[in-house]
Amino acid sequence: MATLFIADLHLDPLRPEIQERFNDFLQGEARQARALYILGDLFEVWVGDDSPLPEYLPGMRALRELSDTGVPVYFIHGNRDFLIGRRFARECGVNLLPDPSVINLYGQPVALLHGDTLCTDDHEYQRFRRWIRKPWLQHLMLGLPASLRWRIGRAIRQRSQQRTRRKPMQIMDVNPQAVVNCFRKLGVQRMIHGHTHRPARHQVDLGDGVSGERIVLGDWFEQGSVLRVDENHCELSRF
Repeated sequence: MATLFIADLHLDPLRPEIQERFNDFLQGEARQARALYILGDLFEVWVGDDSPLPEYLPGMRALRELSDTGVPVYFIHGNRDFLIGRRFARECGVNLLPDPSVINLYGQPVALLHGDTLCTDDHEYQRFRRWIRKPWLQHLMLGLPASLRWRIGRAIRQRSQQRTRRKPMQIMDVNPQAVVNCFRKLGVQRMIHGHTHRPARHQVDLGDGVSGERIVLGDWFEQGSVLRVDENHCELSRF
């Protein structure tokens, strides 16, 4: 059985085909997995566990059904759904992991993260991330009426899209030194992340004759992206 890794589905009522693709995946291949790891941005916008959009409910039920079959499901927050909390985890049967996390993957320590913390050249985004992730601010936001939270969430998303269109592509990718620093800090030689929507497998020179592998998961806008890992193989593919 393979361990599966996905990220950046960005489930959205405006893109129902992604929800259908996700449901097929959870009811098909994922049922045979050793475990499923979702590395952030499962949803396009999430403003609290108490107010999921009706369009999100099928995916949440499918996650619960997968978990009920005995397949462990793990989740790392993305930059779109960092307000997912314990209630969501309990209702969907998923386990929340910190970002970054190091897991034992068939005898090898592997770092898992969403990936936005590696994009250090995007100074504007990193300042916003440090601000919006403050616990007191999240607590304050979760205390607002759900309708107001949704208006704020959509406004933030629209503003982000406008700014993204004006930014050079290179600053929205990972910073090479940030990648090396993360490898060294976590003491691993393999890293898996999403966020950049640039699926690929990269060899990274860690110095002193040591190299690491950075695997970037793809998004689900046009088709699904999944990383399959077992004792003998590691395959990043579309389906």
